[in-house]
Amino acid sequence: MVRHTLVMRALLAAGLALALTPVSAQDKAAPEKPIKIGIVTFLSGAAAGPFGVPARNGAEVIVEAINAGKVPAPYAGIGLAGAPIEVSFVDEAGGTTKQVNEFRNLVQRDNVDAVVGYISSGDCLAVAPVAEELKRLTIFFDCGTPRIFEDASYKYLFRTGATATIDNTAAALYVMEMKPQLKTVAAINQNYAWGQDSWNDFEAAIKVLKPDVKIGTSQMPKLLAGQYGAEISALLTSDADVVHSSFWGGDAEALILQGAPRGLFKKSTVVMTAGEPTLVRLGTQVPEGTVIGARGPFNVFAPDTELNKWFRKVYEERYAVAPSYPAYKMAQALLGLKAAFDKAQAANGGKRPNQDQVIAAFENLTFEGPGGPVAMSLGKGHQAVQGTAYGTVKHEGGKVTVTNVKRYPASRITPPDGVKSEEWIKSGFKTAK
Repeated sequence: MVRHTLVMRALLAAGLALALTPVSAQDKAAPEKPIKIGIVTFLSGAAAGPFGVPARNGAEVIVEAINAGKVPAPYAGIGLAGAPIEVSFVDEAGGTTKQVNEFRNLVQRDNVDAVVGYISSGDCLAVAPVAEELKRLTIFFDCGTPRIFEDASYKYLFRTGATATIDNTAAALYVMEMKPQLKTVAAINQNYAWGQDSWNDFEAAIKVLKPDVKIGTSQMPKLLAGQYGAEISALLTSDADVVHSSFWGGDAEALILQGAPRGLFKKSTVVMTAGEPTLVRLGTQVPEGTVIGARGPFNVFAPDTELNKWFRKVYEERYAVAPSYPAYKMAQALLGLKAAFDKAQAANGGKRPNQDQVIAAFENLTFEGPGGPVAMSLGKGHQAVQGTAYGTVKHEGGKVTVTNVKRYPASRITPPDGVKSEEWIKSGFKTAK
């Protein structure tokens, strides 16, 4: 277990001032007990550099700012309900069995007040029932499988990022606007919940939008396999107009670095629904014409708000690189938690709320993130809804950018509460506005 503790600087300053000033016994109020949060993200392995570490970095700058009371409006006030946040980072590498054990350790041994984490949809599916069993507030910040809240209900679990349904419904709409004469679609996705759900949703959405489209090869390599020579050969042979991929992390980079030299990105338009971090890491190595998504309105797709400008500034000053979408989504989760604490504290007469009060405040909460407004309106108030955007990669002046950006509001790409994504897509998005 990898651990790192963030301590509130303001508390240290206050402690020094008190040490130098005589006080009466009545004035010696005990400092607010810290709120302990376990944060889980990939800190080793192929997913760490392009994905897990940016998420950790996002957590560090946000927690430090919350503890110092430096987050812009609407997040006034130091800490969570006045209490500093104390963080333990846990490495998500190692598989579902390890993650379930690590989650139990965080709750039962370390007695954390909340857990924020999980990138892999497989890990989320494994941890979700354990969070409910142990009755500990848990926030999924990234994993996208819609099965979490479509197949079950939870009291203690929330997810502050939208599901893969928005990614793939919007991607299908973007492709059809871009290529109205589309004839053939192929795919390469990781063979686990995230990849399977992503391809199923994209394929179904394309068939609804263009029933005569031909579905070619669907390659499903193992998660984090790293080498895709055989799969790329199959895609090249398929002569597809569009290749869909939900690859993320090191797999997304490997697909670009292995597929581009072989001409895959010239022969087909490759749609990378989770590809935005490659722009930060690979720059102009990402081929022109690639369609890129960021799993929401993040980084290059983020709105021009004071909160977004502040987040980008503090992140870039610390790490000398732009925050990719994993950093945005981690920031969104922690700000959602602060919004829930602030709301619960106000409802509790200004006193520190307990877990049940925070949960009640979190349900159906609407809050502001660096990517814009977030509404916890699915999963009986536990699953976030948010719009998204897509763009096409272009090289300009030796740098990479995105053009032809199209934005899709949540109302157009999200099923209503209680309706499964698969059923909603196959119905022809009938409930979408």
